[in-house]
Parts: sequence; C-alpha cells; structure tokens
Amino acid sequence: MSADLQVEEPPRRLSGFTGTAGARESHVWDRAFGPWDLYFGFVWVATVAFVLGTDFPSLSYRVPAAALLTLLIPWYAWAGRPLLQKDPGAEPGLSLRYLGVVVALFLPAASLVGETRLITFALAPHCFMLLPLRRAVGAMGVVALLPVAGWALLWQPAGHIVFINAASAFVTLVFSSFFGAWIIRIIEQSRERASLITELDASREEVARLSAAQGAHAERERMSREIHDTLAQGFTSLLMLVQAVQSEMDTDPEQAHRHLELMAATARQNLAEARALVAGGAPADLDAGSLPDAVRRLAARQAPPAAVSVTGEVRPLAAVLEVVALRSCQESLSNASKHAGAGARCSVSLAYGDGELTVTVRDTGRGFDPAAPGPGHGLRGLRARAAEVGGTASIAAVPGTGTTVTVTLPTTTLPTTTLPTTL
Repeated sequence: MSADLQVEEPPRRLSGFTGTAGARESHVWDRAFGPWDLYFGFVWVATVAFVLGTDFPSLSYRVPAAALLTLLIPWYAWAGRPLLQKDPGAEPGLSLRYLGVVVALFLPAASLVGETRLITFALAPHCFMLLPLRRAVGAMGVVALLPVAGWALLWQPAGHIVFINAASAFVTLVFSSFFGAWIIRIIEQSRERASLITELDASREEVARLSAAQGAHAERERMSREIHDTLAQGFTSLLMLVQAVQSEMDTDPEQAHRHLELMAATARQNLAEARALVAGGAPADLDAGSLPDAVRRLAARQAPPAAVSVTGEVRPLAAVLEVVALRSCQESLSNASKHAGAGARCSVSLAYGDGELTVTVRDTGRGFDPAAPGPGHGLRGLRARAAEVGGTASIAAVPGTGTTVTVTLPTTTLPTTTLPTTL
C-alpha cells in the first residue's frame, strides 16, 4: 500500500480547564467527546472495507487481518476510551498497556495486508493523547514504520514499492510528530492560562474579602466617631444637667427649671441626631440652616453658652467639610464641658478664607498637658476626621491657662455636591 498516511492530531483534553468563551464552564472536550468516537469508528470501517475489498493478498489473509482489527473495537471501548477522558498522564501504566495491546493487534494485521495501515489515522491521536511527547513520538515510530518492515519481509515486493511505502510511513511519522508537538505546546500554554485564571479568581475573591473587611472596619470607625460626637456627648450633657437639677431643686428652682428646659432641648437634639445617623443624612443642626447657624445653636446649648464669631465671606461649602467643622466644634465644646472645670468660658470662631475654613474653639478652663496620654479617642478622632478631608487639627493647651483647638480645612480641593454628608 502506498497511501500517504498523514495523521491529524486532536487537541489534548484538559480536565477542569476553562477557556475564554466559557471561562468557568466545563471544557468543550468534556461536552463533545462523542465525535471522537465517531471518528474512530469511521476510520475503522473505512480500513476494514479497504482490507476486505483489496485484490492482494488472498481472502485467507485478509479475513484474519480484519478479525484482528475487529478486536480493537471492544478494547477501545473497555480500556481506551476511559483513559482518553482522563487527564493526560493520569494513568501511565494503563496507557502503556492499552497502546501495547493496540500495537500487538495492529502490527500482524498491517504485515498481512498493507491497507490496514489506514487505521493509523485513528491510532496516532491516541499516542499523543496518552503519552508524553518523547514516548508519543516513539510509539508513532513503531506504528508508522514497523508495519512497513513486517509487510516488506512477508511479501518481499519490488524495491521501489518498498521505498514508496517506507517514505510514506516516514512522512507520516514526521508530520504527526511535528503536529502533535505543536498541539501539545498549545495545550500546555492553555493549562498555564487556566491555572492563572484560577489564581486570578482566588485573588479576586481574597481582594473582595479584604475590601469588605476594610469597608466594615471603616464603617465601624465612622459610626464610632458619629456616636461619640453626637449621642454619647448628648447623653453626657443630660447626665450633667440631671446632677445640676438635683442640686438646684431646693436652692434655686428657677435655675433648675432652665436646666430642665435645656435637658428637653438636648434630648430632642439627640433624637434628631439619632434619626439622621440611621438615615445616613446630614447632622440635624445642618439640616436647619447654614454652618454658622448650626454652630450658634450648638453653642447655645452649652452651659454657660459659648460665644460665636464669624469672619470672612460666609458661603456654602461641601457638605463633608461642614460636617467635619460642626463635629469638631461638638467634640471641642464637649471636652470643655467635661474637663475645663466650673466657671470656664468657651468661644467658637469660624474664619472663612479664600482657600480654607478655620475653626477655633477656646476655653478658659484648667487646661492639660497635650503630650500626656489620655483616655478615650475624642482628640484622635478629631484629628482623623480632619485628615480624611485633607485638613489638620492642632491642640494648644497649658495646665491652668485653658485650651485652644484649631481645625483647618481646605475648601478648594473638594466638590460641593458629590461628597457624602456623613463621615
């Protein structure tokens, strides 16, 4: 037989690999192995037809050759097909056994009838799908060259016929080896990309997890500052007013009545702040007017009320800046109420500049040492809140002479409408 047996190689299967079209679906090989069964059956039928239909050798030789080829069908169904559906190299021992039996059935038939070599079209893919590249090339050498040698020794045809068949078998070997190596390299690259996709998916999940954790931590910090600057300070004021009323009920009923009114106003303000906090809106004081108006209302709730001065051109600022400015005043006035001492007076100054807003809160209380560690996180939260919008906060205090808190916020680097209203 002088047919040029050029064998086409199928893509090697990659279990679990997912490509671009179905990056997270099963591989097309897992969904479409059936066509390879049809391909093997078609090549087998064609080979048997050629074997039985040829004129040489006699029927007594062609029938045994066809019988040997027939044995390939159950062997492929029982041993070959399950191996081909597994990962390449998953069962090296079973793969060698399967191919060994295939060669043992194929070589005698191919030596008897030259047309039997047509089935190489179906056997060559099995070599490259089951074996590493070097072993696959070796197996192809056996499948392509040994049948020609056996056929030539058995029938001893003319020299030029042997040469044509040998050349055809050699071309088959070279072409199959080159094409098989190329396909295997493509599959290896696909496997590497599949691994990278898996790692990327894992990295994305980790990034999403860390981002969610960071977001939750940031939200807890924000809520902690909001509660500290609003509800906690309001409740502290209520407790101080309750203590004052208890001491004034018998000695100064009129002053106790004023403190009770202040308690009611503080409770209403705390309720409004709680609702704003839950709704995620602006502080209740800012909802009712401008920043200076909100600061004046805040200062009026102090006991005694704090003086407020405003300089520069008053103008609407980004909501986030006004929230930071108001919270800074709340924190500073609350600290003054708790730590400045009885009789201390407070003053608040808002200075609108061309590119910044400066908030200054002074008290005439006992002061403290800024370098000494203190409980709570009020001053730390004040600095952190200012830093989040690109501003700064400084505390100047000397024991016995009072405390000055200065917060400077930039007004030219933030939009006025798109930033969140709570920090």
